[in-house]
Amino acid sequence: MTPELSSLAAALPAVPLTRRTLVRGALAGVALAAGGAVSAQAAGPEQAPFSAGSGRAAYRVPGQATDCHMHIFDPDRFPYPLPTTTPPPKATVSEYRLLQRRTGTKRTVVVTLSNYSTDNRCTLDAIAQLGRKDARGVAVIDTSFSDAQLRELDEGGIRGIRFNLTRPGGAGAELIRPLAERVSALGWHVQIHMTADGILENLSRISDLPTELVIDHMGRIPGATGTSHPAYAAILGLIDAGHTWVKLSGVYHESPVGPPSYSDRAAVGAAFAQAAPERLLWGSDWPHPTASRGEVPMPDDAAMLDLLASWVPRQQDRKRILVDNPETVYGF
Repeated sequence: MTPELSSLAAALPAVPLTRRTLVRGALAGVALAAGGAVSAQAAGPEQAPFSAGSGRAAYRVPGQATDCHMHIFDPDRFPYPLPTTTPPPKATVSEYRLLQRRTGTKRTVVVTLSNYSTDNRCTLDAIAQLGRKDARGVAVIDTSFSDAQLRELDEGGIRGIRFNLTRPGGAGAELIRPLAERVSALGWHVQIHMTADGILENLSRISDLPTELVIDHMGRIPGATGTSHPAYAAILGLIDAGHTWVKLSGVYHESPVGPPSYSDRAAVGAAFAQAAPERLLWGSDWPHPTASRGEVPMPDDAAMLDLLASWVPRQQDRKRILVDNPETVYGF
């Protein structure tokens, strides 16, 4: 551990890493510590497109560390079936490899974004380029997909289906359970991207699914309300049921404080990290579509990885989040 991370870890309250012992006093201490995100340490120019900064992360990740949430856009080869006034810019596998030099991650999970609707060819192509040994994918499907098509996706490295209810382009919430039943035989999971209020509105739909459930971007819990938002308790309840995972990603979403500390949303991430490290994943969200549309400032991915390290002081829990949990969910 670097001196910077050691000092930040020491500032975290000595609270047992279990959600059963999570108390408000501990959360206050975590929020204070999380406000001082560790800056990435420069190690020569490592600029990657769609990422602020050029230094490598101070935290050196374990071997086989996994970026569980990123996207590839290649409209030259795979045109967007749903054109918009602000389409995401081209972001290729070769450009993503530049980001891996900064983060040190080896394994990757490519997620089909809503702009591609149910066209998963770009995701499958990215998995092939990255290599099936080190890459998996999450697809977007609807009821038109045949069993044969699902098997083809599985052979291409797909291990889950995504429902993005924050933007148009995919299947609606009413199809979560029917499609979960379709893919359960393949051992896939269901991934949801919803606002915190959306999670509460659809709680009955995402509870007791016949698959594992993965929740994007820390449930989009607003930094303004933090863990007092009822969605936080609802997500912990889903975790307690034994089939839910939460991605510690997109800390810049719903953060009025913003960079460099994102202290409001960082407190939410730190709370999840203390409550249930055995049920967490990490993802960069590169190439940060919301930032490319100008909705939020472009984040520094190396700093985001260092922020994760500040939330998780124990090395064994970091390895669990970055290596062991992804192996369970994605079958590496």
